Amino acid sequence: MNILVTGCCGFIGTNFVRFVLKERPDWKIVNIDALTYAGNSENLRDVEGNPHYGFFKGDITDETDICGAGNLLSGNPDAIVHFAAESHVDNSIKNPGVFIRTNVEGTLKLLKYAKEKNARFLQVSTDEVYGTLGQTGYFTEDTPLAPNSPYSASKAGADFLVRAWHETYKLDTVITRCSNNYGPYQFPEKLIPLAVTNLMQGKKIPVYGKGLNIRDWLHVEDHCRGILLALEKGEAGRVYNIGGNNEWKNIDIAKELVKIMGMDEDKIEFVTDRLGHDLRYAIDATRIRKELGWEPKYTFGTGLPETVKWYKENENWWKPLKDRLQAR
Repeated sequence: MNILVTGCCGFIGTNFVRFVLKERPDWKIVNIDALTYAGNSENLRDVEGNPHYGFFKGDITDETDICGAGNLLSGNPDAIVHFAAESHVDNSIKNPGVFIRTNVEGTLKLLKYAKEKNARFLQVSTDEVYGTLGQTGYFTEDTPLAPNSPYSASKAGADFLVRAWHETYKLDTVITRCSNNYGPYQFPEKLIPLAVTNLMQGKKIPVYGKGLNIRDWLHVEDHCRGILLALEKGEAGRVYNIGGNNEWKNIDIAKELVKIMGMDEDKIEFVTDRLGHDLRYAIDATRIRKELGWEPKYTFGTGLPETVKWYKENENWWKPLKDRLQAR
């Protein structure tokens, strides 16, 4: 299979490329990435010599760039896997227009290209499009979309476009919606890598509000396994939720990380809560389990210490990124 994959210099895309090169070594992958602040060309430097991997620096809102990347696959991708997105909620609150441009307009341009090439289109989305939950219940694929941040609204808009292209133009589309990911190569503005790297630098872990917001955590490799299954076996027009069944309060995550790092809880500090901060996300992944046979392999008991170990061993990777963030 020849696949055009967007945004692979970001966290999940990087792990997906690595996973596919390992699991489907005969596939050809071309990565189109604009290398914005969250995209790091070093993420895939060690696979650049692989003849089954190609890179095109380009913007998904530019049709010429999309075609240029596709031409590296002889202009005929079998599928497009769409990761590229502005994804940090705080940034979307400060500058929502950038999120609309990339997440909505970029998806529109890619859908037009997929229709022209008759390629399967897999949209990598998020559970945040569903809004927020109380202390009980779970998001299913039939939960109405009710986004609460500019970021999640932009992803919901993109999801609606994908649905429309399937219904109107009969494009072969699949949407996956995941819970919070963690693992190697995650940009250090996100909770877990921020916490680990702050502790390594003698700083404290910032926790919003009282730390009572709850997230369902999913190891990035388990997410990539689900995406690959959905790409190969997912039903056209279908949505598949991918969740870890692993709910944690933010404050408990912080405490666990302090414990793993061998430090005291005085390394945790509470900061002003985020505007419109959703209380709880939790995924019901029954559909992908039953229909596609997906199961997570990681628990937090194995995945979290492994992730901490990776950041400890890869300071040369994350430190320049944190320096860049602080200079913004």
